[in-house]
Amino acid sequence: MHPIVSNKSRSIVITGSTRGIGYQLTKAFLERGCAVTISGRTPEAVKATIARLGVGYDNELIYGCACDVTDYLQVQNLWDNVKSHFGKIDIWINNAGIAMPMMEFWELTPEQYECVVQTNILGTMYGTRVALTGLLARGYGALYNLEGFGARGQGMKGMTLYGSTKAAVHFINRSLALEIEGTGVITGAIAPGMVITELVTRQFEGREAELEKSRRILNIIAERAETVAPVLADKILKNQKNGVTIEYSSSARMMLKFLSAPFKKRDLFT
Repeated sequence: MHPIVSNKSRSIVITGSTRGIGYQLTKAFLERGCAVTISGRTPEAVKATIARLGVGYDNELIYGCACDVTDYLQVQNLWDNVKSHFGKIDIWINNAGIAMPMMEFWELTPEQYECVVQTNILGTMYGTRVALTGLLARGYGALYNLEGFGARGQGMKGMTLYGSTKAAVHFINRSLALEIEGTGVITGAIAPGMVITELVTRQFEGREAELEKSRRILNIIAERAETVAPVLADKILKNQKNGVTIEYSSSARMMLKFLSAPFKKRDLFT
């Protein structure tokens, strides 16, 4: 049994944190002295991630628990195990999400619909219910749901399935902030912007020509997960307001990217 985490140290749970932005957020929080629970679908992925992180960070602050977010009992088990291990949970981040290759909506299979909707919407709902039930029992803490392309009503060919799930998450975030107001618990959204991860590159599988066409603009507007995560982590730890959207990009930052593009060549895909 590990000792209860110090009151000065936050205990943070991040679903889908064995890779991508979830993994980089884990590193950023560990660097800031937080206790972090890593979670992924398989015990093998969780174990490998813990071993990788254990080389450079305090092992006492790292815990792992496999969890398929589409299974409510596994999500509840994740909460219970973390609570038992660290003694508390201060921040819960629903980060787990998947995408399919960019295809016309009618070309995707019913199985692909089911997989994306269950993970991105139902998984977020399950994590939200479990986390808020636990946090409300304490009377304080924070829940954040990761948004993505489609959350602000954008449309794009080939992104109908993924974008519709993130539009749903955006509505969940807005409504939760109203429902939770005045309870001592806060909820919010995390909007990292365009981040080059496997989630993005996977959408171009079988459509490499389209990726090549998009590469130039993506190298201007996008970022690597390791660049975005520390900024998001700092904002999350400082935030005390309900209903806030934690963003990496700003209008000024985006404008600077376009102005500097002719002079600053980047390749985010290597």
